[in-house]
Amino acid sequence: MSTSADGVERLRVKVLEILTHDPQAFTQGLEMADGTLYEGTGLSGRSSVRAGPPGSRPTVSVAMPSPLFGEGLTVLGRTLWQLTWRNGIAIERDTRTLSEVRRVPYPDEGWGACLQRSRNRLVTSDGSSRLTFRNPRTLAETGGITVRQGARPVPQLNELECVDDAVYANVLPTDRIMRIDSATGAVTASIDATGLLREDEKVRGSVLNGIAAVPGTQQFLITGKFWPKMFRVLFVPAKPGAH
Repeated sequence: MSTSADGVERLRVKVLEILTHDPQAFTQGLEMADGTLYEGTGLSGRSSVRAGPPGSRPTVSVAMPSPLFGEGLTVLGRTLWQLTWRNGIAIERDTRTLSEVRRVPYPDEGWGACLQRSRNRLVTSDGSSRLTFRNPRTLAETGGITVRQGARPVPQLNELECVDDAVYANVLPTDRIMRIDSATGAVTASIDATGLLREDEKVRGSVLNGIAAVPGTQQFLITGKFWPKMFRVLFVPAKPGAH
């Protein structure tokens, strides 16, 4: 195991498979549930929510009306929540049709979201170093933590994925993913995801954003905004001396 002086485990991505991904998708949320990959995309006038097999064209896709700016999403079972950035609402959708079920007020900036089933709560981010806990039915705030690596807060927390009591968070605009202890806010692992795209595959704004655990495995799907590829990966120990 490779660890830093602050006790944080150092991991890297090991690519198992390369999948296709829509290079026009400004990826904001990514989650696997019951064999279906759900993806939320952003930008006003271009936001959407999609569902289908990983690496294939979505079988269902719904555009969000302008000026809504889509952000993170998370699946609760028969419905999912999709956040908006600064539009002041969150949208509950039917997971089969992706049609709207209802809208609820969401006064905070929407960034990432995931469902922590072990504690029956949503975890959301707002671009700061804080993770907020919410009632999964009403989105009412029930608590929160500040994420720290050692003594330093970790800002720019973006897309989230809950796995048991851990929360994985993309850190904007880096190629790094943090694994966070949701009880304390302590970073327990720093995952290096550099080098996945070639330089000629990158465009302006094409940052890492999108992490989905593959249920029943230790694998994850990761992608980014405007990325032409998605990667099925394992998180494995970094080589000694890696940062």
